[in-house]
Amino acid sequence: QVQLVESGGGLVQPGGSLRLSCAASGFTFSGTVMYWARQVPGKEREFVAGISNVGGNKSYADSVKGRFTISRDNAKNTVYLQMNNLNPEDTAVYYCSADVGRTYWGQGTQVTVSS
Repeated sequence: QVQLVESGGGLVQPGGSLRLSCAASGFTFSGTVMYWARQVPGKEREFVAGISNVGGNKSYADSVKGRFTISRDNAKNTVYLQMNNLNPEDTAVYYCSADVGRTYWGQGTQVTVSS
């Protein structure tokens, strides 16, 4: 079965960095576009970044362009989100997702940006 497991979240000060990881299994990872999204309580989940199956094409939400970088390692079935220059507005639960017949989501990892 499809499994997506995020890790790497935590508490960081404004201006700091974190790298999130999402380990995938149960589908052909190298053939699948992968996404990161985030959600704040009381708000809808929002797109953060996406990456094509071999990593040649990437897209970002305007709010994270120039600060976040999505990447993937198809040998490790893992997608990453490098987050730099974090600010309190980036505080959210971050999810990775994959469209494999339907959209699958991981359980999420909490990112808190606070001094």
